[in-house]
Amino acid sequence: MEVLFATTNPAKINRYKEKLEKNGIKVLTLKDLDLNIEVEETGKTAIENACIKAKTYGDISKKITIGLDTNLFFENVKQEEQPATHVRRVNGKVLTDEEMIKYYKNLANKYGGKITAKWVNGIAIYNGKETKTYSYDKSKFYLTNKETKNRIPGYPLESIGIAPEFNKFIADLNKEEIQEREKIKAKNSNENIAEIICELLKNM
Repeated sequence: MEVLFATTNPAKINRYKEKLEKNGIKVLTLKDLDLNIEVEETGKTAIENACIKAKTYGDISKKITIGLDTNLFFENVKQEEQPATHVRRVNGKVLTDEEMIKYYKNLANKYGGKITAKWVNGIAIYNGKETKTYSYDKSKFYLTNKETKNRIPGYPLESIGIAPEFNKFIADLNKEEIQEREKIKAKNSNENIAEIICELLKNM
């Protein structure tokens, strides 16, 4: 089976590609199909935006398409300063990784140097006729007004985000710490997202 991942973020694709391909699912990217179309993400939730991306690219490519979107929520932060579905887009501008680091460092500084944050994710799979969706959230972490020099392309907030399990910047975690953190998150959520995607595909 071939599926199209409707994202321009290589980090998102790499996070799931290996596990999906082990299950016999060939993952195609927008670059593979030479699709360079900007989708207007008008949804108010991660699921709504994931559906928009999956359906738009699915109708164009005529392939089963996976859309992903992420909301970011902060505790004790004013509603008008909540990024929600516009994590990378601020005041109408799409920020680069470095611009995101600067913007969110300044926001954390405004709230005393540290903000408790949580990602809420939406998955939509569209096969040309129907759409299957799934929503999940991740464990809490902290955004700070400080940064590490380490960078993970496509995930800039991990350079200012602290993993509470280790009290270290997420971008500084070593392989063993990353694996331990994934185990903790898996235990808390009791789910494997690649397996969820496979199950959704089987039922379409």
